[in-house]
Amino acid sequence: MRNGKVWWPWLAVLAAVVGVLVLAWVTFTPLTDNGGLQVSANRAQLTGGFVLAAAVPLVLALRWARQRSRELVAAAVPGPEVVARAKELLAGLVAEQWEDEARRRSLDDPYPIPVRWRTPAPDAHTPAVMDHPDLIDPTTASTGRVWWTASSNHIAALSVRFRRTRRGRLVILGKAGTGKTTLAIQLLLDLLATRTTGEPVPVLLPVAGWDTEQFPRLHDWVADRLARDYPALRSPDLSTGAAHALTGRGHVLPVLDGLDELPPPAQANVISALNRSLGGDDQLILTSRTTEFTTAITAAGDVVNSAAVLEPLPLSPAAAADYLTHCLPPSPGPAWEQTLTALRTTPPTDLTPLQQVPPGPAGVLARVTATPLGLWLLRTVYTAPGTTPTDLTDPALFPTPAALQAALFDRLIPALITTREPRKDSAEPFRPRHRHDPCDTRRWLGYLAHHLINQTDSSGGQEGGQETRDFAWWRLAATTRAMTLTTQLALTVTITLSLALMWGLMTGFVDWVENRYFEEKDQFLGGFPLGILGLAFGLLAGAYFGSQVRLWARETPGYADLRIRNRPAGLFRPLVKYCAIGLTTALACWLAQPTEDGTYESSLLVIVAWYGLIFGATAWLLKIPNWATTPASSTLTVAPIDSWRADRNLNLLRITICALAGGLCFWPTAVLLAALAGDLDTWGALTWSAQTLLLALTCGLTVGVAGRHRAWWAYLIATRKLARAGRLPPQLMPFLDDCHRLGLLRAVGPIYQFRHAELQDHLAATYQAPP
Repeated sequence: MRNGKVWWPWLAVLAAVVGVLVLAWVTFTPLTDNGGLQVSANRAQLTGGFVLAAAVPLVLALRWARQRSRELVAAAVPGPEVVARAKELLAGLVAEQWEDEARRRSLDDPYPIPVRWRTPAPDAHTPAVMDHPDLIDPTTASTGRVWWTASSNHIAALSVRFRRTRRGRLVILGKAGTGKTTLAIQLLLDLLATRTTGEPVPVLLPVAGWDTEQFPRLHDWVADRLARDYPALRSPDLSTGAAHALTGRGHVLPVLDGLDELPPPAQANVISALNRSLGGDDQLILTSRTTEFTTAITAAGDVVNSAAVLEPLPLSPAAAADYLTHCLPPSPGPAWEQTLTALRTTPPTDLTPLQQVPPGPAGVLARVTATPLGLWLLRTVYTAPGTTPTDLTDPALFPTPAALQAALFDRLIPALITTREPRKDSAEPFRPRHRHDPCDTRRWLGYLAHHLINQTDSSGGQEGGQETRDFAWWRLAATTRAMTLTTQLALTVTITLSLALMWGLMTGFVDWVENRYFEEKDQFLGGFPLGILGLAFGLLAGAYFGSQVRLWARETPGYADLRIRNRPAGLFRPLVKYCAIGLTTALACWLAQPTEDGTYESSLLVIVAWYGLIFGATAWLLKIPNWATTPASSTLTVAPIDSWRADRNLNLLRITICALAGGLCFWPTAVLLAALAGDLDTWGALTWSAQTLLLALTCGLTVGVAGRHRAWWAYLIATRKLARAGRLPPQLMPFLDDCHRLGLLRAVGPIYQFRHAELQDHLAATYQAPP
């Protein structure tokens, strides 16, 4: 197979073509009888069914053979040129994704919060968190100690220091809200902007999604995530193994965020798996809370090999005051000047718990603004028009830092909704599309935060009741147990009865029209026997597809890009090809059916040519979903809202295409044959149109519930049930997209996270379920 022997899948296509020719011979043989066109008109519906039956297996065989051939070709190791193109493509996609996310988070507005970082000082009372100095930085051989200092406001210096390490590995530690993820994003963007050709592409991934049992090696998991999060890497222009080649050859720098979000046993497993996976040249950036990381390396019995470690220092009151000054107008007013002066004169604090307060009237304020989280909250809430900072130094209102931080969390959502007016203009990507009530927004986000912490997975997924920070829309039905046994039974009965009724009506009506209109017009029960057969087939099909409802909650999202721009050839070229195949096959059938005197009927040629065109158009229609699900190299990064829309488009496209194919195979054929036979009138056109509608709906709905990637259906069921209970909005994903634009959520690939874990914890703790 690796030597080019990829022809054998096309044997299935050859068999399908032979079958179509045999089917055509059986179908068109009656045209040479004495009845001629009259017989063909009477059998128009049956002929249309034969054409559809011929088109489906042939198109499926073509799709399978082409896909299998591509897989066999891609089994070979991608060449250096392919890997180079995939690497540059990935670099562009990652840069676009995180530059957009950095703007949404206002990381550079007016400038990055100047958090200072340093390597942890040796402590005899705590275990070492760093490897041997000479394994980290070769320049420390004489001193025997790694000592780094860095600032989030001067990230370029940190990039230079990172590149000078022996293997390019860094662990970023800190308490909650100290800016670990922000520093990782800043470092990622700077490494991308200054990357040379031979350096790897940094890619940020939530480490909580790594199941070390399913993917023991880091490279395999990263390759799987790249293929799902960046569909462009699966485009036909690249090998299907491009993602594995990138990770296996050291062209990707994994930036793993949030080790602390895993359960304690899984944290230790990740540390062990990292040390097993990392080779001599493999680079790594990892973020975690300090306590959880210390516990993980203690349980694993080792640190991260050759990795430097950075921890944050608290923001000084003067630095916080300077940052707030630049966020305010040049003349902020006496109240702000008094508050900023009090903040500057407060003694520095450390990152001790919120209950400890430095002395002075602005001691509570200084403790809250010692972290980037507190400073961001204060800026967002109190720099809005109409707010005054006088209560920030009032000990009666905010006696403790915890009280002030809780108040800031409570006022955050109304402040963002008030200050950011909705805009429909695509040139305003950082404004919400709709206006939401602050109380409803607080309640809906509170339920989501509470659900992520207390969820249980009914589908046997990875969460299994564990706390998580990741919201994947396709897991909502499973984690909320929306697909209950009652719901599954109701859907099964509905699908079964609907398909049975539609197939029974369709087949019975077709037979009744033939008997009533063409043959025996006085026959009242015409169509009843065939209708019973259609009803039985519908019951069997509905029972089978209905039994698959329980699997909907386990489905992963599909992908469908309906944009024709930049890839029209891939859409319309198959139309020409399949019509040519259909016409060639039709001509062969016509030549194989001479009359008794050896001549050929021109009217028969029209019929078979029409059948050929119908076959080509039908085969092309059935090819459209394959075109839509094939990513292009220009496909943008898939954000959560894009992932949801892509799966929705795939389901709706599948239903629409199958409905059109069913109607196209039947109605034009019947009308043409009836017109040639002289039996076409208004009644005939109406009856054939009604039959076409029934056939189209039946085929579309049948395939719609039978196809793969049905996560959107499970999502619809879950959101409707939760919306009726008042827990989530009916249009959940557009609402979450607005929350992302407001800055309440962040997007990491196709999943959402709360912008700060502390915001999620606060909303979950204060959530009150609706009555």
